[in-house]
Amino acid sequence: MQRAHLLRRRPVLLSGDRSADADRGGMDGVGRVTVFPLEGLVVAYTTRSGDARGLGEIGVVAVVDEAADGEELWLLARELGGRNGAQEQARWILTQAGRARYVRAAGSADRPGTRWTAYVRRRFALDSLFANHEVLLTGRMRLPVLGGGREEAVPAGGQ
Repeated sequence: MQRAHLLRRRPVLLSGDRSADADRGGMDGVGRVTVFPLEGLVVAYTTRSGDARGLGEIGVVAVVDEAADGEELWLLARELGGRNGAQEQARWILTQAGRARYVRAAGSADRPGTRWTAYVRRRFALDSLFANHEVLLTGRMRLPVLGGGREEAVPAGGQ
């Protein structure tokens, strides 16, 4: 399959795209997480708020796989989505996450009240509000295995 080679190459980070949180451990949260398949990846989408209003203006889209770092999403946006600029790529990533949540894409699942830990690789500020998001965080995410109660990485093939 032609797309399989896309995920094996490592993209080059653009100057200023690497998050300051990338090497500092995880960001924890509890809330609604949408888990969905995307070109052989298991992806999780949730939101965060930058203040007490709880607007969810920060989109967190991450690959659920211990071997991933989230750059796979940016590579798919460029190669599969045909997006060249970083702003377009970020919007493509958020569109895929929103599609899974709002349209209930095949294989997607909403998990309300889920405890998660994200390891952020990129923090990207959008040049204007998009799908109620000002910022996109990408990386990898750990989720509890359904029914197990323990926090583990979800296997790469899903649940």
